[in-house]
Amino acid sequence: MSRVLVIGCGGVASVAIQKCCQASEVFQELCIASRTKAKCDSLAEKLSKKTKTRITTAQVDADDVQQVIHLINDYKPDLVMNIALPYQDLTIMDACLACKVNYMDTANYEPEDTDDPEWRAVYEKRCQEKGFSAYFDYSWQWNYREKFEKAGLTALLGCGFDPGVTQAYCAYALKHEFDTIDTIDILDCNGGDHGYPFATNFNPEVNLREVSAPGSYWENGHWVEIPPMSIRREYDFDSVGKKDMYLLHHEEIESLAENIPDVQRIRFFMTFGQSYLTHMKCLENVGMLSTTPVLFEGKEIVPIKFLKALLPDPATLGERTHGKTNIGCIFTGKKDGRKKIYSIYNVCDHQECYQEVGSQAISYTTGVPAMCGALMLLSGKWNMTGVHTVEEFDPDPFLEALCQYGLPYRENHSPEIVD
Repeated sequence: MSRVLVIGCGGVASVAIQKCCQASEVFQELCIASRTKAKCDSLAEKLSKKTKTRITTAQVDADDVQQVIHLINDYKPDLVMNIALPYQDLTIMDACLACKVNYMDTANYEPEDTDDPEWRAVYEKRCQEKGFSAYFDYSWQWNYREKFEKAGLTALLGCGFDPGVTQAYCAYALKHEFDTIDTIDILDCNGGDHGYPFATNFNPEVNLREVSAPGSYWENGHWVEIPPMSIRREYDFDSVGKKDMYLLHHEEIESLAENIPDVQRIRFFMTFGQSYLTHMKCLENVGMLSTTPVLFEGKEIVPIKFLKALLPDPATLGERTHGKTNIGCIFTGKKDGRKKIYSIYNVCDHQECYQEVGSQAISYTTGVPAMCGALMLLSGKWNMTGVHTVEEFDPDPFLEALCQYGLPYRENHSPEIVD
């Protein structure tokens, strides 16, 4: 019998929970916990007549380690799925260590307050040593490696799509298609249209902070940082068509550079329409993307939090979003002494996702891998102790589960490469 605690009840968590309920033979008991218990109760009621999984709910402030510890000790899960905010990764990891339970999440840690002096000192040192200045990186969670290993526990980091599935694609390519990989290009295309002048497809705070940061990529053993959105390429995506994409910093580059050390270059590209970029630049220019509190009518407000309150909730975009996503990897390298090009990717339809689980494809492509990663841990197919990212595990059973639960992969042995 498996008992799983899911912390979070937003768009991605809702998908992951519904998918867990489709595998009730593994996910026999599930507790949904978030700051707003009413959201958990509503989802539990919706699912109660559709699954054999026994669902309970709880209220928890995931910023408070003691609250999380109390909840874990009370529920006694086999695994904690952190599908809350990346700001809360460390508090939940601390609680899992204290309670001796396995942990997983979908995105690496970043601070809510980027002006915090203690965090800032570590951050500035990392910028100098590593050479990239994005606010999010794996170092904070990698510092837990020895603690989890000594405790005999597993912490699975970044098990969404990117990061997550894209790293499994890399492990699969190295295992089955290449002897050595020279270059990896990760391409994230959202060809969907929600009809709003401006909206983000996941948490606006995290999304806007990510895409407005300087871009960076790994080349010949070091980081190369560039101004935001300064490298653009057009690419013809299967089932979507030609789209403009821009080079961004992304967390899986950091772990892939460590775990596939012979790779010469790793880049990450994401598609954006011109309207999105124009809105984002305007908001940035007037200070609305800032995390530094400002005084307004006698009260302190954080501009990006205020902006989040104004923008459409990503969880409500499913019904009105049409089109498809295409996310995957393109590789160059060698097999049996010969040069080779290969790509592996997934195409996901926004409306098909909405019809199944009531979400758009961005939430779906993150929530399904979270459930499949949990499935790997609970079934014992992934069982290394310590703190690990997806590419460190056997990709085959994970990709099989993705195909079974809604994210089948496609392959191309002569793809167009990105110059």
